[in-house]
Amino acid sequence: MTDPVRVAVVTGAGTGIGAACAVALAESCSRIVLVGRRREKLDEVAAGLRATHPDLTVDCQSVDVADVAAVEAFAAWADAALPQVDVLVNNAGSPQPKIEGGLADVAAAWEKTWRANTLSVVLVTEGIKPLLTRPGGRIIIIGSFAAQFGTGSPAYASAKGALETYSMTVARELGADGITSNVVAPGYTIGTELLAGRITPERHERLISGNSSRRPGTPEEIASTVAYLTSPLAGYVNGQVITANGGTYLPG
Repeated sequence: MTDPVRVAVVTGAGTGIGAACAVALAESCSRIVLVGRRREKLDEVAAGLRATHPDLTVDCQSVDVADVAAVEAFAAWADAALPQVDVLVNNAGSPQPKIEGGLADVAAAWEKTWRANTLSVVLVTEGIKPLLTRPGGRIIIIGSFAAQFGTGSPAYASAKGALETYSMTVARELGADGITSNVVAPGYTIGTELLAGRITPERHERLISGNSSRRPGTPEEIASTVAYLTSPLAGYVNGQVITANGGTYLPG
């Protein structure tokens, strides 16, 4: 049975891992706030949640989480509309754009990647922080095995690596209040827009040959790790990076 006032906020909730996290959290929460840029995608996820969980309250908020003004407006809405926030899943992110020019193009690509993957998490977390349940609040940040192996594009790997350090500082700051902050670092995961159209058959083979499971993961498997970290049983897991990568041991 769910807590009658347990509230979860999930960013990047319209597709892939974010949508799977919303589905998984519907088992333990009574209200879920879906956050993303495309309202039509959020509405699709919301319809599915309402069909399977008729008593669940679902809110859809169209927000560019890399935009300061947009996150300020969202935080103000949350402060007025929500009793508190028990779970915050920072999932939104995007790949590094191609770099085809000189240093100005390099700088633009790195800045865009940093804003989408690092600053976005910082803005949402800092904006929602006053609403987090004390004790019992849970912050989960979706990182990447790219940060640990240095694979893929350098700007993306570096942006995800910065999230691991940020999460540790949040854990240190809020741990005494009974709030935890952890990173889930997925390995090669199919069914996400991040990789859609970007994985050639040759790269697919390299990636699965570098993990012990010899297969990619699924959004649902990553979401199950997130769900565990939101549970009462995970109250002593704090400031950690939890890898869910099929036993990846070689760069892909």
